[in-house]
Amino acid sequence: MKRILKYTAVLFIASSIITSCSDSGKDEKQLMVVSEKKVVFPTFNADSAYVFVQEQVDFGPRIPNTPEHMAAGDKIIARLEAYGAQVKVQAFEATTYDNVNLQLRNIMASFNPTAKKRILLATHWDTRPWASKDAVDKTAQFDGANDGASGVGVLLEIARTMNVNNLPNVGVDLLFFDGEDWGEENSNNTNSWCLGSQYWAKNKGSYSAYYGILLDMVGAKNAQFPFEGNSYKMAKKILEKVWTSASQIGHGRYFVTTKPGEITDDHYHVNVTAKIPMIDILHFDPVKGYFGDFHHSTKDNMSIIDKGTLKAVGETVLYVVYAE
Repeated sequence: MKRILKYTAVLFIASSIITSCSDSGKDEKQLMVVSEKKVVFPTFNADSAYVFVQEQVDFGPRIPNTPEHMAAGDKIIARLEAYGAQVKVQAFEATTYDNVNLQLRNIMASFNPTAKKRILLATHWDTRPWASKDAVDKTAQFDGANDGASGVGVLLEIARTMNVNNLPNVGVDLLFFDGEDWGEENSNNTNSWCLGSQYWAKNKGSYSAYYGILLDMVGAKNAQFPFEGNSYKMAKKILEKVWTSASQIGHGRYFVTTKPGEITDDHYHVNVTAKIPMIDILHFDPVKGYFGDFHHSTKDNMSIIDKGTLKAVGETVLYVVYAE
């Protein structure tokens, strides 16, 4: 038996707003409600998501062509299968900008596989091979707790949650891209990044989705997720849907409407090559700029991961999916 869903949110749709004048002389607005839509969606367990992030970090840096990378991928596959998903693994080879041949795997898990309307949720699961922004040692390996493991943790918890609750009315596909982070830092060679999504977008076969949501660096303390430029340009309606949903369920302080610029991330290739509108929930530090001082450094470890941030992202994504 599936457990009863835990959360119910009610959306009110107003047909008109009547303005009147109170005794104080100030305008008062009366909202005329003509219909309501109840969105019932499962509880997102941030403690469980945190454990999944820790599990990935415990393997060590998930650098392609290493035993740690292979073991972490195997664990993702095993968990997804245990949670009742139909899992497909897309193995492929790719050559990096610095001429290293990588053995990579994109992993897709499908829930409600016969549903025609599908929502694609994605992240990357590999770790950058060196801490190229580290203040002390730019050749050091690092945990990649936020940059990689946080997105994996959120999607694995979504998979676990859907398995123990009623499935949404739509099909849901969880896609774990490999080879995202072996790119050339501070270069115009944008195609050196996102090897997994580039390959998948060109070799997805007949797969199609109504829209997609990419999670990248979604676990840091006091994180903020702005309107990323390519998401705004290529999938504005989906971006607004997700950010409005976050606000409606109390996570507006995380999902902000500033627009820092365009980022080349996995969603770019899904939009441009696969022709699936996809947005990016991506950490941006409004004070320090870019992705925070822990980005691509040894500071990216479990000490920066916050359960409140994981919950805000996971709960928002669940709400959006179950509202369909």
